[in-house]
Amino acid sequence: MSEKVKHPVVTIERDWKEYIGECLLIVFSVILALVVTEFINDLNDKKRTGEVLRELKDELIENKSMEQEQYAYHLQVLKNIDSALHHQEFAKKFINDSGQLDLTHTIAPEGVLRHDLNDVAWQIAKQDNIFSKIDISTYSLLNDIYNNQARITNSEDKIAQIALSFESRKPENLRVTLILLHDNYHGWDVDRAPNL
Repeated sequence: MSEKVKHPVVTIERDWKEYIGECLLIVFSVILALVVTEFINDLNDKKRTGEVLRELKDELIENKSMEQEQYAYHLQVLKNIDSALHHQEFAKKFINDSGQLDLTHTIAPEGVLRHDLNDVAWQIAKQDNIFSKIDISTYSLLNDIYNNQARITNSEDKIAQIALSFESRKPENLRVTLILLHDNYHGWDVDRAPNL
């Protein structure tokens, strides 16, 4: 049989300074990792905020252009309604053979709203809580713009309620219907557009 060789056991003795040094090294490493992570997160957050703000700016520029065209169109729609209110024969063309108020061939040939105004970037900004990163006056301005834009977009429903109602199909109610359409175009669209 072979004899087992006993190896000497080496023990390292450490003093308290070495333990404190190792603890400080671990704490420093953790703090450094947290600082680097926070720095990277902050850079990514600033990048995302910048992207969303650029998208908002682009959306607002596009919406402004579309709303300027739509504003001119709505002024023409109001002229059409005014012509119908002042000329009885012209007004009769507004009700078609089936008794429906015919907006698309007479008053509003391109539809109630010429363009749909976008709010995709606005919705993304709200989801990303971008407002905590911008000043209150900018937030207030953006909120006001998009609220007015939503009201203009809602005008389609309001005007459709008038145009599609049973009462608007009666020839004797044509004048009242035209006045209601005129007032709705003014209140929902024409009067709000300059503020956008």
